[in-house]
Amino acid sequence: MAGNEPSTPMKDKNYNLVWAVHQSLENVFRLQTYIEDAERDGDDEVAAWFRRIQENNQKAADQGKRMLAQRLQGEGG
Repeated sequence: MAGNEPSTPMKDKNYNLVWAVHQSLENVFRLQTYIEDAERDGDDEVAAWFRRIQENNQKAADQGKRMLAQRLQGEGG
């Protein structure tokens, strides 16, 4: 069993979606630090690359949140 997976035998069907949204958002915040570090060091190329990754993670998180909301509404919760 991987580190943060539920310990119950019955896995929630939305668990992986919640996990992926969480990781995407965590990456958005972490990449902000990397962007600031690169900018402080004058490395605009790396800062721009980190920004593109950050944007992709934000898009993934937004898509995942929409999917999760639809599934939870469909379950009445």
